[in-house]
Amino acid sequence: MNHMIHHHHQGLTWLQFPHLMAYKDIRHGIFTRQGGFSLPPYQGLNVSGSNGDDPDRVHKNRRLISEQMGHADMVFIRQTHGVTVFVVTANSLPISPPLPDADALVTQLPQKNLMIQVADCQAILIYDPIKQVVANIHSGWRGSIGNIVGKTIQTMIERFQCSPQDMLAGIGPSLGPCCSEFVNYRMEIPKAMWGYRLPKNHFDFWAMTEDQLVDAGVPGTRIQQSGLCTRCRTDLFFSYRREKQTGRFAALIGITDETM
Repeated sequence: MNHMIHHHHQGLTWLQFPHLMAYKDIRHGIFTRQGGFSLPPYQGLNVSGSNGDDPDRVHKNRRLISEQMGHADMVFIRQTHGVTVFVVTANSLPISPPLPDADALVTQLPQKNLMIQVADCQAILIYDPIKQVVANIHSGWRGSIGNIVGKTIQTMIERFQCSPQDMLAGIGPSLGPCCSEFVNYRMEIPKAMWGYRLPKNHFDFWAMTEDQLVDAGVPGTRIQQSGLCTRCRTDLFFSYRREKQTGRFAALIGITDETM
């Protein structure tokens, strides 16, 4: 289990993966719910504009994050729990409105912070320092079953000639094995994945994601886990499982300006 680095500034708290922090040509951060302008039940730094929160407060929250992430453009998608990978290029921007339906973002463009919004699902950050490509993946249990991780890495290989052995990956705070009960798992989760089942019908999706990364060619030594369960830590994170009507916290990664 890896320990993430915590940062605090102007009322905000965000976490970083130590192995990604070593590279100065990217920015990344997983922002907690602490700080921000939203009121209960979205209390804190909610970045979702589609769950009933006041749009002005969401806009202010996003601006706070942008200030800590170098004021680069934030790139959003409409997350659908599918396996579509959206490649951000000069030709595919601007992409709003409407936002593309996708659950993973990949880019080689500098000054584009790829944002995933989560409240129990995994945000998986990937960086290839050789080809200078970043990806951000939204993977709930449906995304895990569909192996959106493998599909994203395949997209990086096909579009940017990336090599998986060069990649680094970070698995963000999400529903941990402690809280991921699936009482209807026989209907929801394919039998091939029942090996990840724990006592009391809990599933270890953290291990599943790590295995999917390794199966796609990413070295296990280059994968870090946050080890933080969102449902256990609603002081830090939004959790749909615990709170139902709630906000979404932000996970971002982007390449800094090439001239910096």
